[in-house]
Amino acid sequence: MHNLHVPLNRPGITLEVIAMSVSDALAAEAGGANRIELVSALSEGGLTPSIGLIERTLDAVSIDVQVMIRPHSRSFVYSEDDLETMLADIRSVRRLGRAGIVMGCLTDERLIDETALKLLLDEAGEMDITFHRAFDATPNLDEAFCTLMRYPSIKRVLTSAGQPSVLHAAGQLWRLQRLSTHSSIEIMAGSGLSIPSLPAFLQASQVREVHFGSGVHQPAGCVNKALVQEARHSLDKMFTPG
Repeated sequence: MHNLHVPLNRPGITLEVIAMSVSDALAAEAGGANRIELVSALSEGGLTPSIGLIERTLDAVSIDVQVMIRPHSRSFVYSEDDLETMLADIRSVRRLGRAGIVMGCLTDERLIDETALKLLLDEAGEMDITFHRAFDATPNLDEAFCTLMRYPSIKRVLTSAGQPSVLHAAGQLWRLQRLSTHSSIEIMAGSGLSIPSLPAFLQASQVREVHFGSGVHQPAGCVNKALVQEARHSLDKMFTPG
């Protein structure tokens, strides 16, 4: 654990919330989320949502929306047909205007698939891009991050530093956060976050972005506005305006 008693001196901490419906997105926005990750099939780790859901969500909320581009949950290794599907989905989302995308791709050796990545990034153009937790499946996170640093269009990496829960990875995330200061990529911590754990976790990891799923969802799976508000309040207490 690092810097447990050092106040965070930053303009604020970004709160991203997983949404699977328009009502989820509205609840996340009303609760104070900065950004939504829009997915389907959360039980499978999140897959590409329908174009209808994307359109309606963009119409309903004014905060940032990141759309999952993931054609299946079998692995993060994609065939030519898979990539063609992902390219078509990226084109559809790009035509809608302001949404960003969430994606990731690996080789059979679990390294960053740079051939596939370049193809997808070329299609995405100027879109806001998150590399998702495929990153956590790589054998060397530092090397994987250095690979991603070569692509300035990638704005953030969603990661639990290879652990089932970020709460067991604060030290590793702190190291990745230090690496990120040499790039334009932000480290976004996700998986296993709870609202009571935020103060100690943020002081230890020093990340500037957090990603909530089940931690702000009702038992039925819907986003709970009150829990999002609680998370927002906890985050807002964690920094000293500078």
